Order: sequence, then structure tokens, then C-alpha cells
Amino acid sequence: MAEAVVKRIKLGSQGLEVSAQGLGCMGMSAAYGPSNPEPDMIALIHHAIDSGVTFLDTSDLYGPHTNEILLGKALKGGVRKKVELATKFGLLVVDGKMSVRGDPEYVRACCEGSLKRLDVDCIDLYYQHRIDTTVPVEVTMGELKKLVEEGKIKYIGLSEASASTIRRAHAVHPITALQLEWSLWARDVEKEIVPTCRELGIGIVAYSPLGRGFLSLGPKVIETSSKDDFRQILPRFQPENLEHNKNLFERVAEMAARKGCTPSQLALAWLHHQGEDVCPIPGTTKIENFNQNIGALFVKLTPEDMSELESIATADAVKGDRYGGSVTTYENSETPPLSSWKAV
Repeated sequence: MAEAVVKRIKLGSQGLEVSAQGLGCMGMSAAYGPSNPEPDMIALIHHAIDSGVTFLDTSDLYGPHTNEILLGKALKGGVRKKVELATKFGLLVVDGKMSVRGDPEYVRACCEGSLKRLDVDCIDLYYQHRIDTTVPVEVTMGELKKLVEEGKIKYIGLSEASASTIRRAHAVHPITALQLEWSLWARDVEKEIVPTCRELGIGIVAYSPLGRGFLSLGPKVIETSSKDDFRQILPRFQPENLEHNKNLFERVAEMAARKGCTPSQLALAWLHHQGEDVCPIPGTTKIENFNQNIGALFVKLTPEDMSELESIATADAVKGDRYGGSVTTYENSETPPLSSWKAV
């Protein structure tokens, strides 16, 4: 497969250029059941790069740590210079519970740890995975800015940040990309977050663009998943909500059949048609699924197709929260004012 298959886009206004579709690597090591054989995952990563998908997404949370180690092995030799490497910090598991940290010491320690595990000198795009609501975002950004100045990271990103948090962070150092959940079953970001990014020249990286597999397989995705798959506990996959939500999948699948593509391809194509500043990062552990996903780049949607999809994917088309529980999202990501911070 020729590299020219996947076009390149400018992500944000700071100079980062990436493949128009990325590869989310989380599922190779975490979250969706048992981890996968390392040689198979390295082969998949190499296949993606050879196909022109060079924007790779990971986090120190995934595993934890094992996904970064996997990518470090996959990028050995001359492979590193072919990719745009993104990782994240800020989410950690303490006593079985998710915790968030954004204090300067933690930011720096995480960056050093990721550089070591990835076995690289510099991270292309370094995201704050979730916002620490006890630390002014300006304080976190101040440390990230230092890491840029030291050459340890090239560009700064945020994930699941509110519009006001994005503005405050961007005032300290330009934000290159915002990672957010955006798909036909998660459209709430269109109201305020997406317009804020566009106003400030921030690129948009859409994670879970296939609704954690729901837009690929519908209810089957959960019926065939393992007991330790984290989707088992998510509200949208509970039986009472799944029965309602399957209607969305069935309507997308019916339209995909008319368009001569798969439901996955249609869902990804909808995101690609949102603009040149949007890069979806679907994850997979199978080369055949990866090949299908990049086929989305060739699905052409008319304005009428887009309207039809948006009439299917209305706010009431999906029942259940994205996460539930106490997981921090952009909706609860406000941080204290800088004046409140007393450095220890």
C-alpha cells in the first residue's frame, strides 16, 4: 500500500503536520480485555506507518506504562523519524481508583518516564490527559512550557478540557491540539468546545470516533467482549440503554449499505467531513480492521448525506452517560485561579 494513500493535515497552527487519520494504541495493551501478543501489535503499527498512518496515540495510563513500552519497541531503528508520536500524562490509578494530577513535579516526572519508556529524545505532542481541578491550569502549563523550551516535547495538547480552561491554558503557551470524544454518538462538544478550538487555531483530535466499537458492530460489540473489558461498566452499554441505542447503529448501518461502505467507514467519514482541522484516531488490534478504517478517507458525503446522519445522531438518540462515576471530563474541568496557588 503506497504511503500517498493517507493525506496529511496541519494540526493546529503551531506547525505540527500529521496523517489525516491517526492510530489509537490503547486497546493493544489495555481496557478492552487481555492484552494482545506483542509481535502482532508491532506488526500492526508497522503496517499502519507503511500505509501512511503516522500519527500514533498512547498514554502512560495505558497498561499502565506497557503501551508506551510497546511503542518504544515498534519505533526502533529508523521508524521513529517516520511518525508523529503523541502521549499523555495526568491520569493514574491509586488503590484501584482513578486519580488526576497536574502539579509541576508530577508533570516533569511523567515526561521523563514517558521519554524513557518510549526510548525517544523528544515527544512530538504531549497532552494533559485530564485536568487536575486542584491545580490552576496556568501552573501545569508553565511546567509544560519549560519542557518545550528544554526540547523534551515539541507541542502541547489538552484532553477533555472546558472552553474556559482551554483559553486560560492557551494564554500561557499555544495549545496545538485538543483531544475530545467526538462521534455520531458523542456530539455534545459541537456546542462550545469545537468552536473555541477553531477560534484559537487549535487542532481537534477525535478519540473513540467509533463509539468504542458501537458504531462498528452495534450491541454485538459488548455481547462478544470479555468480562474485564471496561465497556462492561459504561452506562451506554448497559442493557436498559443498549436497547435504545441500537436504533442509532441500525440506522447508520442502513445508510452505510446504501452508500456502499461499512458503518465504521461512514462514521469516520462523517468526522473527516467536519473539516481539515479534525483528525480521528480509531484504535484496533487487527490489520483487517485498520485497512477498513482507512477506507473511510475515500467515502464522499454530500451535504444531504451529512444532514441525514445528523438527523439520525440527535441528542436523544443515545441514552446513558459517556463514562458515569467520578471520571473527569470537560464538563467538570474548571481549575482554581492562579492567585490561589501557593507553590510548596
